[in-house]
Amino acid sequence: MARVHLSGPDAPIGVFDSGFGGLTVARALVDQLPGEDLLYLGDTARSPYGPQPIDVVREYALECLDHLAEQGVKALVIACNSASAAMLRDARQRYDVPVVDVILPAARRAARTTRNGRVGVLCTEATATSGAYADALGVAPVEVTTTACPRFVEFVEAGVTSGAELMAVAEEYLAPVRAAGVDTLVLGCTHYPLLTGVLSYLLGPGVTLVSSAEECATASYATLLGAGLLRGGDGRQGRHEFITTGAPDAFAGIGRRLVGEWVGHVRQFS
Repeated sequence: MARVHLSGPDAPIGVFDSGFGGLTVARALVDQLPGEDLLYLGDTARSPYGPQPIDVVREYALECLDHLAEQGVKALVIACNSASAAMLRDARQRYDVPVVDVILPAARRAARTTRNGRVGVLCTEATATSGAYADALGVAPVEVTTTACPRFVEFVEAGVTSGAELMAVAEEYLAPVRAAGVDTLVLGCTHYPLLTGVLSYLLGPGVTLVSSAEECATASYATLLGAGLLRGGDGRQGRHEFITTGAPDAFAGIGRRLVGEWVGHVRQFS
């Protein structure tokens, strides 16, 4: 068991993702908790996790979380739906700091939001195979339709958020949730909030989109508050550090294209 000592309010929040999608969670954390320091680790050398077997995802994710825990973070945010599906229970047993995931907060929001009891989930293959959202929503009286959307990650990381090809792929992925008559759709991969424009256009105003990234950030706020780990209100802006298992320059370039110039210096995971 890789355990760490509880850190105080001034320690950073550790954010982990298989690659770039978790930057949407980090961005939401910056918006909701501007005074907090963040330490972000993206496992870009081994991404995407979506097509990988669950046991492989678990191994990779725990290795990365171990590294963040060793840096003295005060909380761990698993900003990856595939990793959350593979090893959330393991992580909560493994570390002596609060662990927040992306699946449970989004599922709770969807269950509260739906009016007709029909919820759709767009996610990676690994998340779909795990049944994690169906399990999380199983305690609510809702019908869940899950669709794996592997090509969405390719579009987002290439900087493509509109255009005929993306629209055609999105139409295909949305067909099952449309047929099911959902009124609430969970964006169950942290890349997908960057496609909100396309999805909202195709589905229309009758379907509410639930961002796992935004809900994860809200849950992180509540968790830190409940644990007495929020930084004091001294007006200080938080510092943001980035680590990647891949090429730092490539991470910085794609990260800035996706979520903006606040993605600063990126260092190599060692």
